[in-house]
Amino acid sequence: MNKGGFSWERLSGYSAAKAKVSRKIGIPLTKSGRDQKIGRIVSKGCLGMLAIMNLPILILFIMYFKTPI
Repeated sequence: MNKGGFSWERLSGYSAAKAKVSRKIGIPLTKSGRDQKIGRIVSKGCLGMLAIMNLPILILFIMYFKTPI
């Protein structure tokens, strides 16, 4: 990895073009970027599914322990 020195790719505009394409298509061009995106999708999906599955249990719990006023 370069530590902030001169880069022909930056000078030629190659890095900026890659970044624009990546943003436009919505898919990261690097392997680590793709892995992070997939991880976010999977974890968000699992948490959403758990919340939906537990919602009826939560409602029944609230209705059962609700004290009349």
